[in-house]
Amino acid sequence: MSRETIFYYSQQGDVVTATYSGGGILAGSLIAVVDEQGVLDMRYLHVNDRRELMTGTCVSRPEIMANGKIRLHEEWQWTCKDFSKGRSVVEEF
Repeated sequence: MSRETIFYYSQQGDVVTATYSGGGILAGSLIAVVDEQGVLDMRYLHVNDRRELMTGTCVSRPEIMANGKIRLHEEWQWTCKDFSKGRSVVEEF
C-alpha cells in the first residue's frame, strides 16, 4: 500500500467494511469489528500489480482531527509471504 491507495469505508454498527485500490493494488477489501474503545480489529486481502494474493491483519486506532476528519493509526502484519509487520497512518480527505 502507498500514498496512492484509496480506501472506501462503510460502517453498520460495530462492523466496518472497505474496498481499496491504487498504488500497486488492483483490488482489495477489508472487514473489521470495532470494540468499546473504538479500536478496529481488521482482516484484509488484496491482489497487487504482480497478481499476488496478499492477506493480513491490522489493529487500527482512530483519531478525530481538529477539522473533524478521521486519522487511523495502524499496526499491521502480513499473514502470507514474509509475515512482516509495519505501521501506517490513513487519513480521511
